[in-house]
Amino acid sequence: MSAALALALLLQATAPTPAPAMVVVDEADVRKREPVPHGQIGMSTAWRISDAVPGRNFEFRRRELDKGAAIGLHVLGHDEVYYVLSGEGEVESDGVRRRLTAGMTAYLFDGANVGIRQRGSRPLSLIVAYPLAGRVAPK
Repeated sequence: MSAALALALLLQATAPTPAPAMVVVDEADVRKREPVPHGQIGMSTAWRISDAVPGRNFEFRRRELDKGAAIGLHVLGHDEVYYVLSGEGEVESDGVRRRLTAGMTAYLFDGANVGIRQRGSRPLSLIVAYPLAGRVAPK
């Protein structure tokens, strides 16, 4: 084998795999009314934004909890972020409770027992984001 051919094969084998094309999701296309997860304490509107992304390795969702609704306590298997867009809520992590309002973020850790409850007169709208154990296979 010639040196030039060997070099060409080596470069081809070590070339980075191109990134997939970006995916743009309109939240209007993924909006769904459903019970709140982890205990079904009330109703919510869910925008499962990242569900529309093939090959993803994290979740990015918007959820709006109706008055009195709560994502019930559950133990995390990963770090998770709650970012409040509007309304007021009370987040709990391992028995510690904190009030959250628009512009506030709760960073929750792997292994913690967590939940969040809507408080006040307006629905609680938040972004929930967390990593997945691996990439979701494209459909």
